Amino acid sequence: MQISVAELTFDVTVDGPQDGRPVLLLHGFPETGRSWDAVRENLVRAGHRVIVPDQRGYSPGARPSGVEAYGMRPIVSDAIGVLDALDISTVDVVGHDWGANVAWCLGTWHPERVRSLTAVAVPHPLAFGWAFRNDSDQQERSAYILLFWKEGKAEQVLLEDGARRLRRMLTGLPADAVEHYVAVLSEPGALTATLNWYRAMSRQEVADMPPVAVPTTYVWSTEDLAVGQAAAQKCGEFVDATYRFVILDGVSHWIPEHAPDQLTAAILDRISST
Repeated sequence: MQISVAELTFDVTVDGPQDGRPVLLLHGFPETGRSWDAVRENLVRAGHRVIVPDQRGYSPGARPSGVEAYGMRPIVSDAIGVLDALDISTVDVVGHDWGANVAWCLGTWHPERVRSLTAVAVPHPLAFGWAFRNDSDQQERSAYILLFWKEGKAEQVLLEDGARRLRRMLTGLPADAVEHYVAVLSEPGALTATLNWYRAMSRQEVADMPPVAVPTTYVWSTEDLAVGQAAAQKCGEFVDATYRFVILDGVSHWIPEHAPDQLTAAILDRISST
């Protein structure tokens, strides 16, 4: 279905019983809501109503121009707008990669709307920021961000040679999923819009974020090439509520696709205890 929020239109999958406890699943880069398919199906079988938007930059009707349009404030407002359109007052929020950043901010800025928070792969923004500044391992892992900040250059590098480098980022995912993601980001303006999430990083309103105060689970995997142990272990310092740190051994960064059952178990454990 499509949902309009202000002047933007989002592609949103809504699944499960109308009276099920709602769960909002937020995807990251360079994926779409499709990345949640297996987890969504698991949650529906458990009786939940599941909402999965293709976020700003990924939905064709939600690609505003300008880096400033991709800060966390407007992106979080998108999520609130989707919930409002569906008449959902409170929700369990789950986010992966950049979607985890949105989830952290949603839980911090709108705690009255969030029953629980499960962040996947990416820790609290202040934990990641600390590691980005102080941990050499994290600095090496995050070197790709320096490329993503270069407007025009990053788009060229990722899409040239049949999107070879973009495809390489998605190594290990099913071929049909990779083709879907590449097709979406090859649409006019799409890759620039999604990379603007990175380019807005220095302008984001997260420097003075207080600790999140909703029940939280953070799921990290030992084979994540993007997020190292230092950032992951720091995460709990920025949660002022019930907190669980779940480590998945031998799993890559693409947790929703590579370990959907383990991730679903962590999500349901968080939801059932809230």
